[in-house]
Amino acid sequence: MASTAVASATLLVALNLLFFTFVSSTYVPCPPPPPKSPKPSPKTPPSGPKNPASCPKDTLKLGVCADLLGGLVHVVVGSSSRTQCCSLISGLADLDAAVCLCTAIKANVLGINLNVPVSLSLLLNACGKAKPAGYKCA
Repeated sequence: MASTAVASATLLVALNLLFFTFVSSTYVPCPPPPPKSPKPSPKTPPSGPKNPASCPKDTLKLGVCADLLGGLVHVVVGSSSRTQCCSLISGLADLDAAVCLCTAIKANVLGINLNVPVSLSLLLNACGKAKPAGYKCA
């Protein structure tokens, strides 16, 4: 009887060792957590464009806009000066149109001496454009 008890105990220990070996050999540790990223620095708002605004159109072509201001320069027979001037700036955003007309006025492309802020507003309004808030033709 003692030999049967010893054999049973030995078999129990052997099976326990076998099962513990199987269980411990399949243990896969969890991957380490990803490293913490440094705190993002607060973004500062842009202080303005790095490059000064420039006109995407040929400024010399804007000479036709002089007739909208009542000047007699660049009179074209058979076509409306408003149509010609406004067609040049029609595809532009308000700010781009203001920059183009401001450049033309300051370069005296229109051929007449003008009050810059008033002339800019008149030309923009005639073509259905609005002067951007805070924009100054300097």
